[in-house]
Amino acid sequence: MLTPMVNTLQRLPQLRWEEADAVIVSARLVSSVQAIMASTAGYIVSTSCKHIIDDQHWLSSAYTQFAVPYFIYDIYAMFLCHWHKHQVKGHGGDDGVARAPGSTWAIARGYLHKEFLMVLHHAAMVLVCFPLSVVRRQGEGQGGLSPPAAAATVSMSPQYKQQHTLLHKVNGALMLLSFLCCRVLLFPYLYWAYGRHAGLPLLAVPLAIPAHVNLGAALLLAPQLYWFFLICRGACRLFWPRSRPPPACQAQD
Repeated sequence: MLTPMVNTLQRLPQLRWEEADAVIVSARLVSSVQAIMASTAGYIVSTSCKHIIDDQHWLSSAYTQFAVPYFIYDIYAMFLCHWHKHQVKGHGGDDGVARAPGSTWAIARGYLHKEFLMVLHHAAMVLVCFPLSVVRRQGEGQGGLSPPAAAATVSMSPQYKQQHTLLHKVNGALMLLSFLCCRVLLFPYLYWAYGRHAGLPLLAVPLAIPAHVNLGAALLLAPQLYWFFLICRGACRLFWPRSRPPPACQAQD
């Protein structure tokens, strides 16, 4: 799906994007489509299953199997974006320093260093969460397996010189809100839904369920809180940019 989209963006005469821009935007478009599909599937499952433990929904298992190849693809897509950013001569990194093209191995090491937590998250979803949700829970209730856990939407416009536009700021606010609702508040919601099903108050749920369930939820929540912190920090920089001191020549004038 990524390659045809890249070719289409490059062929559009009104855009005339370089391959690097087309790859980055195409990867983000695919991620946004996945986010919408995951949110839709989660909403259908959560609204269809009235009992979080006993009810089953075919979409829960079906989408779980669909998400596995997506997570594998996304690891490759993130590396491809990282590779293109460093292969474009003169393109600045996060620190604003221009970098020349490097070796594939050096770029791969930089990618793993920068995106280690995301790669670990994707690998855990494929190697741990998928077997647990499909194999060990076969025939059991699946109401809580596919909640709305969509990836945060990202900017759809080319990232160069677009960070101060109104559209970019609106998109940033929507990203923060969607990540908060779909990734962070999801866990209190699941505890509340279980407590409602079992007739327990919210604060009593952690003591009423097995310890390994609480541990698993904590391990899943931890990276979400870290990413939410990064999003909040980015939002602060976006809406309240630091004022830069004027150049020395202007100060003398």
